[in-house]
Amino acid sequence: MTGVPAGRLADRFGARRMTAVGLVAMAAGSFVLSVAPSALGILGYVVPLAVVTAGYAVFQTANNTSVMADVLPDRRGVVSGLLNLSRNLGLVTGASVMGAVFAGASATTDVTRASAAAVGAGMRTTFLVAALLVLAALAVALGSGYRGLTAGRNRTGKARTRGRLRRGSAGP
Repeated sequence: MTGVPAGRLADRFGARRMTAVGLVAMAAGSFVLSVAPSALGILGYVVPLAVVTAGYAVFQTANNTSVMADVLPDRRGVVSGLLNLSRNLGLVTGASVMGAVFAGASATTDVTRASAAAVGAGMRTTFLVAALLVLAALAVALGSGYRGLTAGRNRTGKARTRGRLRRGSAGP
């Protein structure tokens, strides 16, 4: 539900800005989930989780835009495949690591028999770790020196790749 609006935001405001906005939203939602008291009930879980989800959609759309923007047409398939592979590996690894964080923080060997307090402690710790990891990703994104979709272009706006014009573009 958030993919198309996220794409419009990336097109309108730029991939770099929306990458940062998406990561900030993910960090904020995760942080709220790490500190929200259980007295807030289901809304205390659903609202910040919706923020995380929307932030992820904005980040992923902007990230895809950034990665694919300056790829030569004859390399788009390979780069797209590598992007999908890296994203899948990250999702699988992240789910495993966060599951281990939850298991360690809940201090139980059988989560099906864990107390509500143990599950709550595991969830709070897991979302706090998630927020910290997203903040680290934000620092990397902001500190990378990425100049947005104008990176790799000459003064006339024609795309360049490692100092040479892209195939099919006119010379300066």
